[in-house]
Amino acid sequence: MANEKYRDDAETDINAVSEAFSEELTDLLKQKKYAEVRGRLAETNAVDIAEALENINEELGLDMTILTFRLLPKDSSVEVFAYLDEEEQVSIINGITQHEIDYIIDELAFDDMIDLLEELPANLVDKILLKTSREERKLINTFLNYPENSAGSLMTIDYIDFRENSTAAQALRHIKDVGLDSETIYTAYVMDEKRKLKGVVSLRALVLADDDTLVGDIMHTDVVSVTVTTDQEMVSNMFKRYGLLALPVVDREGRLVGIITVDDIFEIIEDETTEDMHLMAGVTGTGDDEYFDMSVFRHVRTRLPWLFILMCSYMITGGIIERFEGMLSSVICLVSYMPMLMGTGGNSGSQSATLIIRGLSTGEIELRDFPRVAWKEFRISFCIGVLLSLLNFLRVIFIDHNSVIVAVTICVTMLVIVVAAKTIGGLLPMAAKAVGIDPALMAGPVVSSLTDMFSLAIYFVFASAFLGL
Repeated sequence: MANEKYRDDAETDINAVSEAFSEELTDLLKQKKYAEVRGRLAETNAVDIAEALENINEELGLDMTILTFRLLPKDSSVEVFAYLDEEEQVSIINGITQHEIDYIIDELAFDDMIDLLEELPANLVDKILLKTSREERKLINTFLNYPENSAGSLMTIDYIDFRENSTAAQALRHIKDVGLDSETIYTAYVMDEKRKLKGVVSLRALVLADDDTLVGDIMHTDVVSVTVTTDQEMVSNMFKRYGLLALPVVDREGRLVGIITVDDIFEIIEDETTEDMHLMAGVTGTGDDEYFDMSVFRHVRTRLPWLFILMCSYMITGGIIERFEGMLSSVICLVSYMPMLMGTGGNSGSQSATLIIRGLSTGEIELRDFPRVAWKEFRISFCIGVLLSLLNFLRVIFIDHNSVIVAVTICVTMLVIVVAAKTIGGLLPMAAKAVGIDPALMAGPVVSSLTDMFSLAIYFVFASAFLGL
């Protein structure tokens, strides 16, 4: 009955199913019904169990989390462990026996094991490495020394490779022999005697080929690959650009040293997107930490710097207003249009900046497109500026009942502000990237503060010119 309930709920809300499972486990643990807990764990997928363990840790504490982990069937415990976040993994490792640790390390996929070792204390890593062979220890140390956020730190060595002179029948037998321990069997890699990457061959091509067909005759030689030092953002862009399931990683000599699979890149794409969103909001230094995992002081530290800088910029805005205080006092109606002009300028700039930053992130827009972007943003902004100006002209005359000269001042200012703001918003991220600054920093608050200053300066200059003040 319970299984039927969860299956029905899954059709409407996956999150509700996961939460219900977590609550059920928590209730069973509180009642010390460990046999029922074991039974429920045995019939539930690893993803939901991993999420339930995190909730149990929050509600019942680490001891009960470790107890629940130990109730898992041995063949699924490692899979569940791989889905836990790094903090939970370290907590469990610190709470189980050395024998259990050895089993997890032995059964984890190589890339997952490297990720875990990077988070463990040095003394525990040394203890684990002592139990590995010399060759494996050397390989692990090599992976641990790859730069953070590089392709080398993401890759795994669990891939399938052939030689060019292997037949399709031999290749398929090899896949059957080693496929269970490989990250993927759908794409295999062809290397020469010096392990230089020569091509790739798909499982489909091998299955459809005659048994005596040579791998070298059906492989693709136009291989998309990266080096061990390629940045992870570039790696994620290549997965999206080419629709890859796996991406080979080579060294400087073109020798295959590992592969990155698409499941490894999902988290990277999410991290990069989150980082861009934080930067666009003026929040820096959050790393991979989630909202509730950060202390109040840490939140203050990540948000305060940009707010302080932007506050200082608005002092300049205040200075501009003070400079034209006399003009404002003589034509008081000009004050009522300031928020509209400043807001429209900030919103216009943010629109353009967001689109250009996204284009730079996906590779759709390159730095060499600077003139094209400038010309296109100018045309877009001019059309939008004219339309907004016409609407405001009608408003100023027929609703606000101000003079034509005031309406002309407002409308010309609106047109120039929109053109300037959209041009600044479109080109500023590209300029930032050209000098090595993350383009996401040039969105949101930064563009708004710049356009606010620019908007006021333009407004007061035109008001002085048209109104003779």
